[in-house]
Amino acid sequence: MSADLEKLAASIELLILDVDGVLTDGRLYFSVNGDETKAFHVRDGYGIRKLLAAGVQVAVISGRQSAAVTRRMRELGVTHVYQGCSDKLATTRELLKELGLGSDVCAFMGDDIPDLEAMQTVSLPLCVADAHPMLLACAKWRSQKSGGNGAVREACDLIREARESHRQ
Repeated sequence: MSADLEKLAASIELLILDVDGVLTDGRLYFSVNGDETKAFHVRDGYGIRKLLAAGVQVAVISGRQSAAVTRRMRELGVTHVYQGCSDKLATTRELLKELGLGSDVCAFMGDDIPDLEAMQTVSLPLCVADAHPMLLACAKWRSQKSGGNGAVREACDLIREARESHRQ
């Protein structure tokens, strides 16, 4: 990791995550009854818990509404959960204001065009390996893994390890 990236990652106090395509593989699963289900990677959950324990806040902002997201975030202790958001930039700004944080201590991890504006406003834009080319161009870091397959864990480890190395 470059010294500039490490310095940015060490300063992060809030990690915002998109859901579909970041915490999941981006596929939508519907039962015959029309119920939506999602698959979350357990390693991402562990990374989120370790990041929260290290004092970094975590939020999710999703364009879709899902009971599965509500349940999983509750299990992980993520209290800032925004679903059904058509304007992720506005939601990001509202969240930063609510928490009294500047965009200079915020990271946003996305995978597709609806995430782009929010990513462009934070100091550390992150994306998954299989993100849309416009996000790949915007991101200062991208995961080795694709969305839903441990990409969030990589981002959590990046931030946590950078913070630990800067304390030493």
